[in-house]
Amino acid sequence: MPRLALYSLIVCVLTVAAAVVSFAQGSWLGIVWVLLAGLSSNMTWYYVRRGRAARQDGPVTG
Repeated sequence: MPRLALYSLIVCVLTVAAAVVSFAQGSWLGIVWVLLAGLSSNMTWYYVRRGRAARQDGPVTG
């Protein structure tokens, strides 16, 4: 897994935890955390797919 995908996955997990805590405390700020979790989830998938595509293409030699 590429490093950026791992970082965005960690951010996704942390934002989901923040959303749960926020909603448990009765705060509507959890909606913002849910939106950030969706964004970081999309970033994770993007970097995973980009890493897979880079491995399939192989190194470019001149």
